[in-house]
Amino acid sequence: MAARLARIRWGTAPAAARRGPLVSCRRWAGASSDTVYDVVVSGGGLVGAAMACALGYDIHFCDKKILLLEAGPKKVLAKLPETYSNRVSSISPGSATLLSSFGAWDHICNMRYRAFRRMQVWDACSEALIMFDKDNLDDMGCIVENNVIMHALTKQLEAVSDRVTVLYKSKAVSYTWPYPFSMADSSPWVHITLGDGSILQTKLLIGADGHNSGVRQAAGIQNVSWNYDQSAVVATLHLSEATENNVAWQRFLPSGPIALLPWSDANHTDFIDSAGSMLQYAVAFLKPTKISARQLPPSVARVDAKSRILFPLGLGHAAEYVRPRLALIGDAAHRVHPLAGQGANMGFGDISSLLHHLRTAAFNGKDLGSMSHLTAYETDRQRHNTALLAATDLLKRLYSTSAAPLVLLRTWGLQATNAVSPLKEQIMAFASK
Repeated sequence: MAARLARIRWGTAPAAARRGPLVSCRRWAGASSDTVYDVVVSGGGLVGAAMACALGYDIHFCDKKILLLEAGPKKVLAKLPETYSNRVSSISPGSATLLSSFGAWDHICNMRYRAFRRMQVWDACSEALIMFDKDNLDDMGCIVENNVIMHALTKQLEAVSDRVTVLYKSKAVSYTWPYPFSMADSSPWVHITLGDGSILQTKLLIGADGHNSGVRQAAGIQNVSWNYDQSAVVATLHLSEATENNVAWQRFLPSGPIALLPWSDANHTDFIDSAGSMLQYAVAFLKPTKISARQLPPSVARVDAKSRILFPLGLGHAAEYVRPRLALIGDAAHRVHPLAGQGANMGFGDISSLLHHLRTAAFNGKDLGSMSHLTAYETDRQRHNTALLAATDLLKRLYSTSAAPLVLLRTWGLQATNAVSPLKEQIMAFASK
């Protein structure tokens, strides 16, 4: 593991920052009807829990009352399972930097993950392909099980319990918005009614409750969405030969893309590495040859039948990310096809942006629920997310046909993109945020 960690060059916060600010903060326990929180995060999945962690470990919110509402139970792994989970996320360098800023990445590195250094994408209907890689073979990203990320976030929330209250098995059933957002109540705060009948208030509600967001629906925010009439099938595959297993493969078929993501060392050992390197060096010395960009993916020996799951695919985008005293993040604001592996990264990008604008507001003593900085967050993220959603949807539709004119068009597009290094670098830079 030590050698693996040495190659991770993503930003890691100093130890003091990972432990949280060294200042005295009052511990807020429980929730009552007269409790007013500065921020309530509704939804304790990956994005919601990460948002609560980011707020809890930031010195600018030390004197703020933060609450995380999670409808499910507390998620902690008593022991890392030997079998791999089939719910995974591709974590970009930018997302890893965010997770590092409050110490969660340290837990992940000490548990299980797999970095990839190259990505090869090619068309089943032509010979066109594109290969992405980093200079000096730096890691492009990491594949991490969602339950490992969730465990890391839960541990960090435990460590900052004096600053963030977490209510598990607590689901919000209704919301009352402040005037002039709603004429129903003259209170300046958002009122949240929980399933047990208790009521709490907040100056800022952050909706992180998934693509069927109850927060978004209660606020009356329109959501543009459609289903792709496709489902993703995910399973753990066992390879038949030894390989470095550091390449992410994706092939576009008319029926939909198929991808192979690296997940373990796959029989790979230091001896095999050394022997393979020596052979390549000897061949190159005796007869220099030009190495082709095309690689063949590893062959599959068997599929772990128990690991297979299926989930439907679709696209969604909220017309607004913010309202007075309300902000949407993650799947509550956008839902994307997984072909680009950017779903979790878009949510973590939302956190980084919203945290930046809220930090500025807190530093200047402004109301966290004010539209002045919430609008800036919305502008920032909609520019990024809309472009990514549109590009992903276009790729899905473009590669869902075998019509000759469109095959020719996408063939030229792949070949041109692969030939223009600056363009590939721009694509990688956009995806790494």
